[in-house]
Amino acid sequence: MTDPNLIVGMGRPDDAAVYRITNDLALILTLDFITPVVDDPYLFGQIAVTNSLSDVYAMGGTPILAMNIICYPQDGEIPVLQDILKGGMDKLAEAGVLLVGGHSVDDGEIKFGISVTGTVRPDKVLRNTGARPGDRLILTKPIGTGIVSTAIKAGMADPEAEAAVYRSMNTLNRTAAELMASFEVHACTDVTGFGLLGHACEMVEGTKTGMTIHSSRVPVFPWAPKYLGMGLLPGGAYRNEGFRLPLVDARPGVGEEELKILFDPQTSGGLLIAVKGDEAQVLLEKLLASGVSDAAIIGEITSENPGRIAVVA
Repeated sequence: MTDPNLIVGMGRPDDAAVYRITNDLALILTLDFITPVVDDPYLFGQIAVTNSLSDVYAMGGTPILAMNIICYPQDGEIPVLQDILKGGMDKLAEAGVLLVGGHSVDDGEIKFGISVTGTVRPDKVLRNTGARPGDRLILTKPIGTGIVSTAIKAGMADPEAEAAVYRSMNTLNRTAAELMASFEVHACTDVTGFGLLGHACEMVEGTKTGMTIHSSRVPVFPWAPKYLGMGLLPGGAYRNEGFRLPLVDARPGVGEEELKILFDPQTSGGLLIAVKGDEAQVLLEKLLASGVSDAAIIGEITSENPGRIAVVA
């Protein structure tokens, strides 16, 4: 079945679906839920919602409505369930999103997230493809949450690392999304479970453009390399690398450990923005001035090596 009003559907792995209602209005539809990444149920609820809302921000939209989806054991502790839902509701309130319902499932493994409805002008929809040669790439949050989270679960993380990662995962991508709306952005995605390189591959795979990422410019949580050296790498990083490494060319000076960090799966990561080259520095300065303090220009889109990513030092 086809529909001329379906702007973004299942044809490519994008962040959300987009459906045109009028010439001036389209709806963004997405659903995401995760297993606990922290022990604190209230914080888990906040992070799960932050993570889900990012898909709408990445599409250039504004989230307006949400519905809960929670899997929870029938004999589980009710105060824990309440704290998860309270955390999610408070984060929705921070984002200006109205909770309108939800659904629960009896499940021995806790999972929580939301379905989100957002709005966007049909001519302002951002996809994860569409980047043009000369665009520069801005990443708005540091990577390494998977590695640091693995260290936390092992009881081997520094308190400062734990606090920094929780703060990042709990920070909405709203400010970055609002700021990039005033610039000529050609593509955008949020960096989550496939890692930075995995999501970057989706931006160029099957296109006529390539990408260069400067590994030394990528913001990384400073504890991640140490924990990686201790063998604290999540299983998802190996899967990401195994799946996407064939599209990646690691140039001289880029080590195996750097690649593993670039493939590290993220929870509630930042936006990866492909913006017109001569506007990138101004956008970066506005992001930094507005509190998106880890934002950095990490690479560029090229006409060379279409469909592939070159990682340079």
